Amino acid sequence: MRTIDVRGGRILVGGETRHDARLTISDGRLRAIEPAAVGSDAAGDYVAIDLAGGWLLPGFIDTQVNGGGGVLFNNALGIEGLARIAAAHARFGTTALLPTLITDTAEAIEAALDAVDVAIAAGVPGIVGVHIEGPFINGTRKGIHDPALIRTLDRSIIDILCRPRRGVVMMTLAPEVVAVEDIAQLAAAGVILSAGHTDATYDEALAGFAAGITGVTHVFNAMSPLLHRAPGMVGAALSEAAIWCGIIADGVHVAPAALDIAFRSKGADRLMLVTDAMPSVGSDDDFFLLNGRRMTVEGGVCMGEDGTLAGAHLDMAQAVRTMCAATGADLPTVSRMASASPAAFLGMAQDRGTLSVGLRADFVVLDAALEPVQTWIGGIKVAG
Repeated sequence: MRTIDVRGGRILVGGETRHDARLTISDGRLRAIEPAAVGSDAAGDYVAIDLAGGWLLPGFIDTQVNGGGGVLFNNALGIEGLARIAAAHARFGTTALLPTLITDTAEAIEAALDAVDVAIAAGVPGIVGVHIEGPFINGTRKGIHDPALIRTLDRSIIDILCRPRRGVVMMTLAPEVVAVEDIAQLAAAGVILSAGHTDATYDEALAGFAAGITGVTHVFNAMSPLLHRAPGMVGAALSEAAIWCGIIADGVHVAPAALDIAFRSKGADRLMLVTDAMPSVGSDDDFFLLNGRRMTVEGGVCMGEDGTLAGAHLDMAQAVRTMCAATGADLPTVSRMASASPAAFLGMAQDRGTLSVGLRADFVVLDAALEPVQTWIGGIKVAG
């Protein structure tokens, strides 16, 4: 049993902001949330946190993490690499993430799925599933993905994706290049499907949604834009109320005005902050290799030799700050985009995403400037 008294700032409990709280934790979960008291009457392990004018928020949940800590998931399909990636992002408040495999071979897809199973079984903090981004995408909107590896979805890959797994399995695909019956089969097997790297028309996007796609990967980026006579994937993503949209709020991928448009269209409950993070997050490295190609990091921007954006040098705390500035929304609202919204998208709302009794004790402490100070996963401090 661990008791944590939190004072000196603001604490987001459910949808309510408090100025102090006593968190009682056992077996990694919140067993009680009460007004803060004094340490002398606390049973078991006692901790006091002084927020010093800052915030205690639900831990951030990131559905798109290509790498961190100097490690790219594609290049390190094992438990050691996953642990380094998760630890790097924990420094910035991320308590749950999906390591993301960028377009690669069928063998790499299977290895990635297996590696995440092993990591979850071993209890690597923060790893809750895997995101397979490609290779079943449209080459017209490939971004930095290797065109030589883009392929057609076949029965063997469907079988691999549909096997029972310890964590969630998410896949980004282009609905116009995948048969609707295959989309439906993957969705029926529990694979969380997101449309991305797509040149779909508005009608093709809607057909994909009807077949089982529930999300859109980094909305605005690598997809058919909204035109007044051809709404495209962006138009479908913003207009369909049930669809969740990930968005990269780094000030580079999406202009502040477009961040605000997405927020006004989707609201905090259907818009999710994602980092699309590369190995440079939590590292001093200024380059990395993707499919043998050199990507550079300069001025906080990751790019290939031709200037194409190559993921992002972005952490979730920075994304929260950027979204607050772009939209004028208050921190509790933006916090939902970084926690409750992705938890709902992943089907984990009954386990994480808010500070509520019975849910996991995953939280982040931010200072008054919204910089990360501490991160706790399952009631254990893992950073700060």
